[in-house]
Amino acid sequence: MCGTMHDLTGFQRDLLYVIAGLDDPKGLAVKDELEDYYETEIHHGRLYPNLDTLVDKGLVEKGELDRRTNFYKLTRRGRREIEDRTEWQEQYVAPSA
Repeated sequence: MCGTMHDLTGFQRDLLYVIAGLDDPKGLAVKDELEDYYETEIHHGRLYPNLDTLVDKGLVEKGELDRRTNFYKLTRRGRREIEDRTEWQEQYVAPSA
């Protein structure tokens, strides 16, 4: 069913969802969103290797805004994985009528 999502850590899945919800965010924007959600600091040594893993898996595309700043966006495959995951989750946690 879910090709790649089951291989991801919870943190990597959260990264994917944040990137999906923002408009080609920079790494720091992703970091800020997750720090708000987790209510704790996320170190660069945790953030960027996990972003790179998502890039390596073909779920996220990384581009350069300038020499020091990258942006991230979902690939078509990344969006499909989120849709499949959402569909799968809804069969277990469907909204009550």
